[in-house]
Amino acid sequence: MKPLSIPILRRGQFYESLDRTELKDIRTGAVIAEVSQANAGMIRRDSRSTSRDALRRIPAEKLIRICEEAGYLFMEADLPLGDRQSQSPQSYVACLSATTGLPHALVRRNMQKIHQVFTQMSTILRGLTRGLEWRILDHGVGEQAGVPVSYFCTADSLGVVLPSNSPGVNSLWMPSIPLKVPVVLKPGREEPWTPLRIIQAFVAAGCPPEAFSFYPTDHEGSATIMDVCQRALIFGDQSTVERYASNPAVQVHGPGWSKVIIGSDQVARWRDYLDVIVSSIAENGGRSCINASAILVPAEGDAIAEALAQRLAAITPLPFDDPQAQLAGFANPKMAEAINAMIEEGLKTPGAEEVTAKYRAGSRLVERDGSTYLQPTLIRCRDFRHPLANREFLFPYASLIEMPQERMLEEMGSSLVVTAITDDPDFIQKLISSPVIDRLNIGPMPTSRVQWDQPHEGNLFEFLYRRRAIQRVAVS
Repeated sequence: MKPLSIPILRRGQFYESLDRTELKDIRTGAVIAEVSQANAGMIRRDSRSTSRDALRRIPAEKLIRICEEAGYLFMEADLPLGDRQSQSPQSYVACLSATTGLPHALVRRNMQKIHQVFTQMSTILRGLTRGLEWRILDHGVGEQAGVPVSYFCTADSLGVVLPSNSPGVNSLWMPSIPLKVPVVLKPGREEPWTPLRIIQAFVAAGCPPEAFSFYPTDHEGSATIMDVCQRALIFGDQSTVERYASNPAVQVHGPGWSKVIIGSDQVARWRDYLDVIVSSIAENGGRSCINASAILVPAEGDAIAEALAQRLAAITPLPFDDPQAQLAGFANPKMAEAINAMIEEGLKTPGAEEVTAKYRAGSRLVERDGSTYLQPTLIRCRDFRHPLANREFLFPYASLIEMPQERMLEEMGSSLVVTAITDDPDFIQKLISSPVIDRLNIGPMPTSRVQWDQPHEGNLFEFLYRRRAIQRVAVS
């Protein structure tokens, strides 16, 4: 079969470059697509004019209706991949699975998440704007709680440098469109499929195509997007976080170090919470920053670790089209090998034991049907300072540490999400007051549960808009 051709999108116009890269099926090595590559010069030239007026002219209420229609199209329609080809939902699932290693079941779950973002956009925007009237987005002025308010946009475009690990991360930039800010997207190398399909769903629903730029590119091109866009999102590791930490124009999405905590008042009932903990660790193949990477308990650490290990070890690689598949293969086997080596090296430091090893069949690093997998791993650490106690990897991995409840907040460090299973009012108040927790779930709910009326990570509206003081008197 002839490979698909994935174009560049320059303000809504397809452009095929002579410079292309091959995108291969990680299982068979067959070329799935040829991806046109944008260079830094092209990106810089295209940035010299703005397309924001195309969105500014459309009422916010209409943009929200467009989002709802786009959600249906994303799930159900054949959408353009270029001027001369289109892609069905079934082909999208198969292509994304082939180039990233995600099984079909996980691709479809991520599709459903993106569909929900489209269709719940009104709720999402109310959460981001804290209930602002839509006409304030249209006119820049209005009233909130009877007080005159004014907001102005700080950017002509939002640059986004995307990863390949999970399609769901695209949900973070999608509200930019009803917020009337065009997007300039650099897709992950193995995952151009989702951002391009989202764009085409927006356009087919009536969004102006010039609001979208899509540049498969190299590191220099990515840096150029970060440079020419007044606001930018980037996904990366801790070194990426540190590089942009002092730049207020860049919102960095790095490691989550999310956690599940069982309080002293609930630890005797730990068996009741195993489903929540396993889901927190293993949902979406363990690839998300909202997956739990550490479990903190005040007692019963060994027993809880054994029970969790048995449950996690039962999650094994399955054929990519098996509806029960929960694990994703690695597009780059060398990454899996490097992660496996890091864990093995960490286990040489006293104070840590891999509990899952005794319950699973075979080694952690396995190959099946041409894909390389890392099987779920639970490490029982005796101290939170152990090298493996607060690590995050792209597969279902977690450490379990027993420590007194009063030391947990002091030692656990920053956390994107914390699920705290407790009814202790004093402990809950300390959790609420903690500056190291971005999202707090109180009660037995997975760290991966998202409420659409609350920001997932960072507030995109506050990132793109600023409030100004406004006063007005009549001119005679």
